[in-house]
Amino acid sequence: MPGRSKTRLSPPCTPEQAAALAEAALVDTLAAVEQTPCDGRTLVLDGPCGDWLPDGFDVVPQRGNGLAERLAAAFSPLKEPALLIGMDTPQVTPQLLAEALECLDSSDAVLGPAADGGYWAIGMRAPQASAFDGVPMSSARTGARQRNRLRQLGLSVRNLPTLRDIDDIDDARSVAAEQPQGTFARALQALEPIRV
Repeated sequence: MPGRSKTRLSPPCTPEQAAALAEAALVDTLAAVEQTPCDGRTLVLDGPCGDWLPDGFDVVPQRGNGLAERLAAAFSPLKEPALLIGMDTPQVTPQLLAEALECLDSSDAVLGPAADGGYWAIGMRAPQASAFDGVPMSSARTGARQRNRLRQLGLSVRNLPTLRDIDDIDDARSVAAEQPQGTFARALQALEPIRV
């Protein structure tokens, strides 16, 4: 939604352009999840669904104030292994997601670091909402603090590959270059040149 999606892309993007890029990133992310072998797929969403939602996804509303509460709420009803990813790493592949799920066979948790110090994925074999207690979000230390919190709970943690998530226009260009045939890359190309 303009003004609520990927707001750090504005400027140089208009709010409408930032929202269009967010939707394109979501389309690529959902496509990767759709192609990943798993027992179920759930979209935790703030707002209405669009025609971009593939078949086979359950949709639940985001709950809570702030990202930590929303993550905790997403995991709280779950009893089986689960992997949660953000929508701002549209370069993620089904193979990478399948490998992350396989890691939960031998580790209690997985964490996918982001290049900016955050993380793009978190998974737990036995989900615990308390895994997010005291973890400050959207900082250069979020990933390290999240890993420490998982270890405080006595969980073994396996690292996934580091990915660059989309925070600003330089990130957007770098991510688009990683998967130039994706919906996100095509959406960004349609907007270029965007002046920084």
